[in-house]
Amino acid sequence: MSSDTTAPPSRATTLARARAAGGTKPGAATPASPRLPSRPAVGTKRGKLIAVASGKGGVGKTFFSITLSQALALRKQKTLLFDGDLGLANIDIQLGLMPQYDLGSVITGKLSLNQAAMKYDTGGFDVIAGRSGSGSLANIPLSRLQIMGEDLALLATRYDRVVLDLGAGVEKSVRQLAKAADTILVVTSDEPTSLTDAYAFIKITALERPNTDIRIVVNASNSTREGERTYQTLHKACNGFLKISPPLAGIIRRDARVRECIRNQMPILTRSPSSEAAMDVEAIADRLLAP
Repeated sequence: MSSDTTAPPSRATTLARARAAGGTKPGAATPASPRLPSRPAVGTKRGKLIAVASGKGGVGKTFFSITLSQALALRKQKTLLFDGDLGLANIDIQLGLMPQYDLGSVITGKLSLNQAAMKYDTGGFDVIAGRSGSGSLANIPLSRLQIMGEDLALLATRYDRVVLDLGAGVEKSVRQLAKAADTILVVTSDEPTSLTDAYAFIKITALERPNTDIRIVVNASNSTREGERTYQTLHKACNGFLKISPPLAGIIRRDARVRECIRNQMPILTRSPSSEAAMDVEAIADRLLAP
């Protein structure tokens, strides 16, 4: 399908109105919320803790988080994948896992984060699963989230990279967990709602943490050229309204094998390592590891 038929007729107008959208979504009023203290001076390197975010659900954020974790592991990085979607955790479902422990046990104080981590041998990385099919963690106090963020930062000292799969949206719980990250990858597609919501997330994050390393991932693009146009649309809004220029982390081309791998609960780098989507995520991993 050509970009002329898939691109919304008024993308620029949609994003031009996103200044207001950033302030009307839940949690967008940027009230003062607890800040995480600086992580312990233990020699952590920039980009060690990578949060994957999206303003809108359904843009392939969890698929990307899983694939990025495996790509990093294949590059000899000891990697942990943390399911930070407190409302609709589904990493364990996409991977076909039945974890003995999950984040719920950590929240209730029964386990430490380290004890909740399990090895995922197929992908070569560790996983801390969320609580699938339950929204019980979505409303935990911000003070408890702050403690979890501190614990995650400490746990990160045992790994080369930690990938934090955040929930969709701009709610306080999402933003609080994002504060633990060194780098935030915002996943979007060319849909107007996805672009507007990605802009809203970037806006609020930039207001709360002006020096955050934010980068953009365009997913499910019909072509590299179309993905670049999608990125330029979002970048123009960020530059014009927020006076920031988040770089492009990468473009992931639309690939039917992504859905096939999700249906079979198997990572794409295991099932279809030569697919376009798999190679595109590997390229993003290479850029993240570049000095």
